[in-house]
Amino acid sequence: MKYEEVIEIIENKRRFGNAPGVEISRVLLSAVSNPQKDLKFVHIAGTNGKGSTAAFLASILKEAGIKTGLFTSPHLISFTERIRVDGEQIPKERAAEIGEMLLNLELDVHPTMFDYCLAMAMLYFKEQNCEIVVLETGLGGRLDSTNCIEPPLISIITKIGYDHTNVLGNTLPEIATEKAGICKAGTQAVIEKQDKEVLDVLTAVCKNLDIPVHIADAAEMTMKNYFSNMKMRGNFQKENASAAILAAKILQTMEYPITEASLQKGISHALWQGRMELICEEPFLLIDGAHNSHGVHALAESLKTMYPGEKFHFIMGVLADKDYEQMAELILPLAKDVVTVTPESSRALQSEKLAEYICKKGIPAKSGKDLKSVFTPYLKKEKIYPKNEKTITFGSLYFIGDVRKFFHLSV
Repeated sequence: MKYEEVIEIIENKRRFGNAPGVEISRVLLSAVSNPQKDLKFVHIAGTNGKGSTAAFLASILKEAGIKTGLFTSPHLISFTERIRVDGEQIPKERAAEIGEMLLNLELDVHPTMFDYCLAMAMLYFKEQNCEIVVLETGLGGRLDSTNCIEPPLISIITKIGYDHTNVLGNTLPEIATEKAGICKAGTQAVIEKQDKEVLDVLTAVCKNLDIPVHIADAAEMTMKNYFSNMKMRGNFQKENASAAILAAKILQTMEYPITEASLQKGISHALWQGRMELICEEPFLLIDGAHNSHGVHALAESLKTMYPGEKFHFIMGVLADKDYEQMAELILPLAKDVVTVTPESSRALQSEKLAEYICKKGIPAKSGKDLKSVFTPYLKKEKIYPKNEKTITFGSLYFIGDVRKFFHLSV
């Protein structure tokens, strides 16, 4: 089959399976001789910042000359973004070959799209002889498909907030318990600074398993001047970079050839598309993948720091299963007005409903017809607002992917 045919079949598999992902992946990977058992991992879980942290660490390892696999989700434009080796996406031809082989397996379980993608990544990373794989969880940790691996070298927990509460729990300690499920005896834990109730849960899990705990400190890394040439925008990226640096320093003690130069270059060269990304300077258009209340809070704090005293035009497209009311509440104090758009997803919140909610909060809002009508003026660099006024687009990674595709931006 052609690449497009294989990926269409995989992407149309159910989003969640009837059994926990970790159980499905064990069956699927067992059917292809367990390639994950020949790989070494840094496993990353959390609510926000997983992708950025993974990108920082993969960049550091590449600069150190360590052949590095990177598995992330979701993709913004192309399925192959999910599977990379030293920054290069899996070739479409190879994705098609591995994908077709996986689809032809006779199994007693029904893998999801994510399960097939993970198995494809494991097979590809093994054949590419990756020395380390940076592995981002999909959802949660304990029952996540990626948790089929043996104890990783390092387990990283990024910021934890409310998300997927129907699956992970209704309180932060419950969610933290699920995320901490990636921590297995034999690993070392790197944890970003958290609310006390979250940190207590994470450290208790590690203590019970006799796992060393290392807390990432952005202030310390700032003092050591690691961020002077960092391209990624936003205050929160310093926290994600700090977790990656700390993980790299632990790998250094395991005799991986990581130097101060590779740490500095890795942080400065790292990019993660769709996160505080400026795609048009005049008129000003910045896009960000904030898609839950924790992410929107981080976006708001970064905007206040970067552009003190300013208010912004927002373009917002969200999924209906997200806490969109809280997301709006967090951003509206910074808003001049809001244009809402319906993302191209079966899970999308209709733009009219979101605009109506925002108007009731006293902020001017209108529903945009579609991406073309909303973003064509920016693409054509037309004058939309008075000079120096800024537009910020956020709400969903799927939405941000659609926007990048509209602007013909590659990943």
